[in-house]
Amino acid sequence: MTSVYMPPSVRRFEPLHMVFSTWVDHLPFGYDIVAALRPKLLVELGTHKGLSYFTFCQSMKENEIDGLCYAVDTFEGDAHTDKYDESVFSAVNTHNRQHYHGFSYLMRMLFEEALQHFSDDSIDLLHIDGFHTYEAVSQDFANWYPKVKPGGIILFHDVAARVQDFGAWKFWDETCAQHETFTFGHGFGLGVLRKPGGNRSADHPLLKLLFEGSREDDGAALRAFYVHASKHLENTRKLKRLTQQKAEG
Repeated sequence: MTSVYMPPSVRRFEPLHMVFSTWVDHLPFGYDIVAALRPKLLVELGTHKGLSYFTFCQSMKENEIDGLCYAVDTFEGDAHTDKYDESVFSAVNTHNRQHYHGFSYLMRMLFEEALQHFSDDSIDLLHIDGFHTYEAVSQDFANWYPKVKPGGIILFHDVAARVQDFGAWKFWDETCAQHETFTFGHGFGLGVLRKPGGNRSADHPLLKLLFEGSREDDGAALRAFYVHASKHLENTRKLKRLTQQKAEG
């Protein structure tokens, strides 16, 4: 696989924004899928402290992608994250202004309220990561699927998380039987869905690996690669912290 495709996350990705989040297991893939798709329009539903969203934005900037990014969230929390104070939005807003001014916008509103701001068949990359009950994920998908371009990508977080009343896993199991999908099972899981249509002839190598692998072990190799990439990124961060501590000590 590496002889055909060397992901940009391996070559140069060092997260500028690190906060506690179960999305940490998917940062290299998040960076790479943006570089592969080169979206003109990217929308995230459910941003919280911004780990996934700013990974997408960093990839947009570092890979010189001419597009717009929107983060939709009330930044008030919910029953799964608990309520949080204004400091969360303040930190996200500050980082956004400092690093991604001009192409990244925070839409502080409910997902349903944001729908009117996007045309059908307009979104290249949609990330669904809001309230994780089966009903909520189903509704988010039903509402936003028409907004995604033919051939566009939808990411679903927590598709392997069977905790509390999370139901993303159940929705994902049903969805995989009806759509073109790829599943990463490590961490809390990440589902990748491709909407039918679009020009497949010019597909990026990563998209080919996700959706056109001819053998089961192709998918297994891709999954193993991103598990390794995530661990490598974590070890690199730990080494950097230890080096800094020794220098300061």
